[in-house]
Amino acid sequence: MTTFGFGRELVEHAEGVWIHLRDGRRVLDFSGGVGVLNHGHNHPRILAARQRFTAERRMEVHKAFFSPYLAALSHNVAALLPGDLSVSYFPNSGAEANEGAIKMAYKYHGGKRNTILRADISFHGKTLGAGSLTGSSENAFRFPGLPGISVYPYGDLAALCATVEAARTPDGGCDVYAILVEPFSASTMRHWSGEDLLALQRFCREREIIVIFDEIYTGWGKTGSLFYFMRHEGLLPDILTYSKSLGGGKASISGYTARDAVFRRAYDRLTDVILHSTTYYGFGEETATAIEAVNVVAEEDFPARARALGELLDTGLHRIAKAHPDVVDRVSGTGALWGVFLDSGPGILDLAGKLMPGFSHDPQFRTKLIALAVIAHLFREHQIMTYYSPNADNPLMVAPSLVATPDDVERFLTALDATLAKGLPRLLASFVKERVTSRW
Repeated sequence: MTTFGFGRELVEHAEGVWIHLRDGRRVLDFSGGVGVLNHGHNHPRILAARQRFTAERRMEVHKAFFSPYLAALSHNVAALLPGDLSVSYFPNSGAEANEGAIKMAYKYHGGKRNTILRADISFHGKTLGAGSLTGSSENAFRFPGLPGISVYPYGDLAALCATVEAARTPDGGCDVYAILVEPFSASTMRHWSGEDLLALQRFCREREIIVIFDEIYTGWGKTGSLFYFMRHEGLLPDILTYSKSLGGGKASISGYTARDAVFRRAYDRLTDVILHSTTYYGFGEETATAIEAVNVVAEEDFPARARALGELLDTGLHRIAKAHPDVVDRVSGTGALWGVFLDSGPGILDLAGKLMPGFSHDPQFRTKLIALAVIAHLFREHQIMTYYSPNADNPLMVAPSLVATPDDVERFLTALDATLAKGLPRLLASFVKERVTSRW
């Protein structure tokens, strides 16, 4: 986005859903920090928790001492999650949480199974391990990664089960140690049905396959439930991964929580307790911040806030799609997480290719260019910040922080309606002329 002249402005300060630029403009942030800012910018309770920690000169990190912050965060997360999801580990990033979960799943089977499954449209991170489990155009260049990866079509239970049955050990047993699932795919706006997820759970329990739910983006209320999977009664992953707004928009912290029996079989012995560790595990201010972030999610009922925002966005975005059928192909989402799929028919794609030739190395470039034209106009003419998903069909993302108000939503919908009324050809031509050609 910055390559094509967008997002180079300097920020003076930010609060709630508003970003104040150094040139005096005030920008409505409807990106939600790509999942990080469920609490908005600089939530007062989050700031106060960090200030207290500093003022009291609390100990940051020392592995020789018990961390009450780490214990409290683990306890609180377990209290909010269903079933026996009760043993947590808190690294620094979502990718690291996913890799820790994968290591636990592999260790659970003692290294006797060697296959792991991921979806074709998945996004799990960009480290070597998590990146090799990511099915996104962002990872078009294939680095070396985990061995034994098999791919299944997202949401296709029959195909997934067939892939599992095809993976056999030399003695004919099941060779799959884990399946990585995004119950709701935040980068493509697709989701599994509850019925199929429950059927998958039964299938995997019968074969002792560890099911890992990646809710890095969708957790902590974003989709209208604390975690997306929790809307389906009886559904329980073996390991849950999460991050982003766990840090309240201020701390770099992630987590994964395992069922008690899974943890105990994998690591609960003195010889194995340090098979997985990280330098900053138990980083004091980060865990203290996360405790307050989780408190805010629960006490201010972020899932209910997301549902209320979702009702407004559902009605408003479908109204806009109906008013601009030649511009909007479809809208899809839930809670405070929506995607607007702009019409990328042959005509508009050809126009994008003619305006900006020479990018054949990226098959999605023309679709991205269309989304960027809308994003740039929203920013330039309406002082509204949005972004697009780099995965699959590259929808315009509508993902406000959960502290957004109905007035904020109405302001965004009015601006989007006015922007799309100009038509994609005009928006494309203006974007290329003003934001690209002038730079070269």
